[in-house]
Amino acid sequence: MAVFSKSDVPQFAVDIYQNEYLPEGGREVNAIVTVTATGGGTLGGLPLGAQSPSPAQAYGTGPDAAVVVMVDCSGSMDNPPTKMRNARDATAAAIDTIRDGVAFGVIAGTHEAYEVYPADGRLAVADSATRHQAKQAVGKLAANGGTAIGSWLWLADELLATADVPIRHGILLTDGRNEHEAPGALRAVLDACAGRFTCDARGVGTDWEVKELTDVASALLGTVDIVADPSGLADDFRQMMENAMGKGVADVALRVWTPQGSEVKWVKQVAPTVEDLTLRRAEVGPRAGDYPTGSWGDESRDYHVCIKVPRSEVGEEMLAGRISLVVPQPDGTAQAVAQGLVRACWTDDMAASTRINAQVAHYTGQAELAQVIQEGLEARKQGDFDSATAKLGRAVQLASVSGNEETSKLLAKVVDVVDAASGTVRLKARVADADEMTLETRSTKTVRVKK
Repeated sequence: MAVFSKSDVPQFAVDIYQNEYLPEGGREVNAIVTVTATGGGTLGGLPLGAQSPSPAQAYGTGPDAAVVVMVDCSGSMDNPPTKMRNARDATAAAIDTIRDGVAFGVIAGTHEAYEVYPADGRLAVADSATRHQAKQAVGKLAANGGTAIGSWLWLADELLATADVPIRHGILLTDGRNEHEAPGALRAVLDACAGRFTCDARGVGTDWEVKELTDVASALLGTVDIVADPSGLADDFRQMMENAMGKGVADVALRVWTPQGSEVKWVKQVAPTVEDLTLRRAEVGPRAGDYPTGSWGDESRDYHVCIKVPRSEVGEEMLAGRISLVVPQPDGTAQAVAQGLVRACWTDDMAASTRINAQVAHYTGQAELAQVIQEGLEARKQGDFDSATAKLGRAVQLASVSGNEETSKLLAKVVDVVDAASGTVRLKARVADADEMTLETRSTKTVRVKK
């Protein structure tokens, strides 16, 4: 493990878990990279009532964050009327959680997007007065119109761009499908906004499209979840905003260097959720590429890196890859703040070369778990009940083996479990929409290896 620190960002540490032994001619090296950030979590702004720092203070110690809340105000939010009221209350709760000094704004989203607060083409700076004004404006929100999520995100990007801060974050709430934009419009907006700000997405009720919000969270490196009961919105919004306020550094990248003759086969985040980063690689020089990880506070995440190396003879060994965490600096450069090494050694000891590292095995199973849940639910929707039973049975088996109790509980609402160990299940004849959508939305959430 290598650790580097800098006073104005969290301290990062990288740990590598792998079986470095390969059989003669073996070419794939798998490693789990655990990245841990500590000592940050307060840089997104200032505690409520705190005095702002002077401009002379170091980069990262002041209010370096901006956040925009996007509230669905389409006509369906008035069915039932309590849904819109819950959305207003949740947005007010989020506003109360914004730290002094953080730039913020609120957008109402229908078939178009418009500014609710401060409504002057820029963001307000949080203090007791602006939070009060924002909550008054939010209290007047009413449901009317359609749904065009791409336009909401586009306006959020424009507003966030007016703030000269490194951490830009969005929170998006919707209760419906993206029915009032041309096909592909949302995808085009997501492609344009990727890397410009992060965004957490929430679906309230059961009439929204899981894939649409999953795509938003995936492209913008945020979280996605369902709030089936609108009465739970306030607590969820408050927690999301607290998490956003806890981010201390933005645009952190996982940099993977490989020697001549080696190449990266894939890079996936595997905890706390599964997210394939392979196609997001940005070349940064000979043999090195950056994979975006978004903003960090005090937290730990795991990544699965697979590197293809040249064939070698027994007794040979090599450095297969160097994994670094790089953080952007005020002058536009990037600094490595932690590093770990991935090795390859060829052996004729079959016991050594066939042993699968426990971390690698665990997360390989968690990635398969997410995949078979999604495939099983899709097969069920298509009426292919044999395939759905097989896939969801395998999911039950994987969840049981890995100790993923939360996913096991969600699966039990969709299938009757006959024997978890063998994956023997029966599809339930009737499944509540909320239960099916919750399972699909949370299918990529993983559990870490038990120590």
